[in-house]
Amino acid sequence: MTKKLVQRYMPSHDKVLNNKYLKIFGTLLHDPNLFHINRRSVAGAFAVGLFFAWVPVPFQMVLATAVAIPARVNLIISVALVWISNPLTMPPLFYFAYRLGGIILGIEPNGFDFELSFAWLANGLLAIWQPFLLGCAVMAVSSSIIGYVAIRLLWRWNIVRRWEQRKRSR
Repeated sequence: MTKKLVQRYMPSHDKVLNNKYLKIFGTLLHDPNLFHINRRSVAGAFAVGLFFAWVPVPFQMVLATAVAIPARVNLIISVALVWISNPLTMPPLFYFAYRLGGIILGIEPNGFDFELSFAWLANGLLAIWQPFLLGCAVMAVSSSIIGYVAIRLLWRWNIVRRWEQRKRSR
């Protein structure tokens, strides 16, 4: 059930190979292990994708691909999970990361007005970079660990459940 559900929503191998941002990896994308769906590759893909979803840089997909290839985890899932932090969800996610970093560092949150300009990036970001990056790092590591463990446990639970159903149907 789980494997079929994942396969149903995955883009085709050709669509990934023809992605303009991923073409820089060339023939490395032809490794068939990058498209397998098994417990190890899917759990690893969740770890990679959730980690890079919290990295506040552009082209997170390229970073996730660069790690998924040598880790030999499912490339499509790791790249898709990066989109958890999309332009719509980034502000609340990154504000949460900023607040978390502030709590860890014991810094009171600044009342700042975000402005999409170079001047704000040069000045406004200077005031919040430490708690923001610490919060992003904590969330990246913790969500990747939780995602990895959760997928491994859910996959195992599903297998055990199917074994029990087979026993009962005999």
